[in-house]
Amino acid sequence: MASDQENSQDANAPDDTSEKEITRGITIMKSIIRDRDKAVTYNVNWNADNQLIGSNAAKLASYIGTLVRMHIPITATRWSNKELGSAKDKIWTEILRSFNIEDTTIRKKYILQLAGKRHRGWRTFLTNKYLKDKEKNFVEYDPEYPVKYAIFITEEEWVAFVAQRRDENFKKVSATNRERASNPTYAYKKGRLGYARLEEKILDETKSDATSLPPHVLWKEARVGKDGTVRDDVQHIYDECETLSQSISTAEDQENRSVLSRALNVPEYPGRVRGKGHGCTPTSLYKNPRRRNPSNQEVMETLQALQAQVLQLQKDNERYRCMEKCSSQLKETSEKASINCQNKFPEGISSCQLYLSSPTYRLVGKGKVHNTSGDLLHHRPLPDGHLKVSVDVVLDKDALLPIPDIVSETTFLRDAIGSFVAWPLDLIFIDDETPTKPASKYKGILRHNESVASQKEVFAQGSQQLSQKIGSRQKNKRDLPVTSLPKKGAFVPRYQISLETLVDSSDMATAGAIRLLDMEEDIFGYSCTETIGKEDLEHIFRHQELGVGVIHTYIRFLYDNFMRGNDQLSNRFRFVSSSLVNKALICREPDSCREYLVKRFMASSTNNLYLWPYNSGCHWLLLAIDPLKEVVYFLNSIDGEWTNYPDMKQLVDTSIKVFRSQRQARVPRTKSSNITWIKVQCPLQRNGIDCGYFVMRFMREIINMNQIEIPITYFDEYKCAHYTRLQLEQIKEELCQYFIEKRLII
Repeated sequence: MASDQENSQDANAPDDTSEKEITRGITIMKSIIRDRDKAVTYNVNWNADNQLIGSNAAKLASYIGTLVRMHIPITATRWSNKELGSAKDKIWTEILRSFNIEDTTIRKKYILQLAGKRHRGWRTFLTNKYLKDKEKNFVEYDPEYPVKYAIFITEEEWVAFVAQRRDENFKKVSATNRERASNPTYAYKKGRLGYARLEEKILDETKSDATSLPPHVLWKEARVGKDGTVRDDVQHIYDECETLSQSISTAEDQENRSVLSRALNVPEYPGRVRGKGHGCTPTSLYKNPRRRNPSNQEVMETLQALQAQVLQLQKDNERYRCMEKCSSQLKETSEKASINCQNKFPEGISSCQLYLSSPTYRLVGKGKVHNTSGDLLHHRPLPDGHLKVSVDVVLDKDALLPIPDIVSETTFLRDAIGSFVAWPLDLIFIDDETPTKPASKYKGILRHNESVASQKEVFAQGSQQLSQKIGSRQKNKRDLPVTSLPKKGAFVPRYQISLETLVDSSDMATAGAIRLLDMEEDIFGYSCTETIGKEDLEHIFRHQELGVGVIHTYIRFLYDNFMRGNDQLSNRFRFVSSSLVNKALICREPDSCREYLVKRFMASSTNNLYLWPYNSGCHWLLLAIDPLKEVVYFLNSIDGEWTNYPDMKQLVDTSIKVFRSQRQARVPRTKSSNITWIKVQCPLQRNGIDCGYFVMRFMREIINMNQIEIPITYFDEYKCAHYTRLQLEQIKEELCQYFIEKRLII
């Protein structure tokens, strides 16, 4: 239909035209559509000010105009109308299919703003072409329906559009704008080139190393005619800008008015930079936004933050007053008070429970009470009515210390794990005692009515328990060799120790015990339940080879902590289940594996990267698959080739071809089998058990970088020859913390 109209003459041209009008067909960008069906995409470039440049910039701009005419009705008067949201998303999606543009907010904003300009230009063209005469006055007769643009405009839309344009208010605005634009003082003379491409042209011709030009330089060049002459008034403005730029700093230029606006003596409009063109903003030019008056919401948020700071200062002041009071009591305490051996507790060291009475009466931790004669706390006598305790386990992570530790400046109980603090006598109970709530002094809550926050057990062992565990592990020759306690400041795997303690005190310590972890449909494309057994946890604690249950649990951790609620990440990255596609199933049920992969690929409408931890039977590696671009990134921590896994490669290639066929993508015969495999130079392991930990860290780093394309030499931020043991321990800590916070063991 479009080809019949492309070469047709304009049927609406008046018969008495003195000069033959140059006619053209409608623009629908057939070449882009054909290339899109062949899965061919165009690269575009951006300058330092985030403006579109390069050889394909004009093609993209024209294609945006075509998409606007296809999807946005001419009756839409306000581009910011929320009803246009779905149409704008279609435009953005179509552009991503044909042009290699980052799917980011700043790029989408630029493209849609450009689309808004094309929409206004389209409406203006129709008005000037069909609703006005040669003198640019509105015609009195009813204009004919433009059959030439029937693929873009319905007859009903045309009638409504004509009525809008004939409104008296619109005519007044149109007349005002026409008068203002009829005789510009400094006329722009570069046609459709634009400031961004003009800047690119100048930099290329001069072979300059600069990335951008000052606005007043571009403004002058944009007003130079074909003969190369510069008008005197234009040169005068340029010279004045040069003079002003020597006396005005960049900060002052940003905060008030730009040099060019000062020389022209015109106001500076927000959100734009005069002399730089579409897309350049104060943020991109000055690398930080202009100052503006805060909104009412921002004022209220600032006020609330200040109020919270005042409350915190009041609490701190109250605690320090308590510290001063305790210090004065210490000075008045007799020598007998320093020999603090209470009859209530057994003499020596005993396991105990630690309670607090404010704001509620509750159990907050466990430890050991040291009831020995002459005992000191940090070389100072203990306060009256207190004993020295060592904190081993924290049950309320928000609990404050009864008396802040002046030496270590510790105020929270969780920060005192493994150290000694002073604790009130009436809030310490030996483990075999049953604590009772005071009858009238405290209006707390009973233990069985205690809040969830206070009942939540977050185990964290100190250096003493760490010493015991390391000593016990040294007895087992199969475990990793540990020769000494960690030095001061060294990494301590607190969550691993806490989780191991929790496992030992639960039914998970028995053989055959399991826990179930629900996996939502969004993770693998189907709902399932992952089984975690005691042996899976032992593999983590002993740093042994990992099973699929641990790998999938870490994927659930990545989904919950990075992707849930983040539409950009959840739409960009997907996972493939290692339970449904692995070496055993590929050999036994290849059809079901292929069907699952194709189904996963078909779930995406834009470019996605599918992360697939693949188990070859005795080794984990990672595949990152971009099915739309037909690219497979191969990350193997033992430096092997994908040719070593022929069954896996054949499955992936076949699945991509089936996916290509189902989405009806056309690929040239010469490229029909040319699926790109890229071996990424990722960090390599130095033993035979770290592959699972490497795969988990690969996935984390890829999602954290938020890039679909993985560099062949891996990401610069994470590039290294080998991961250190600390880097792998961090992954294990995240896993153990996730087990604890999800209460999977309790």
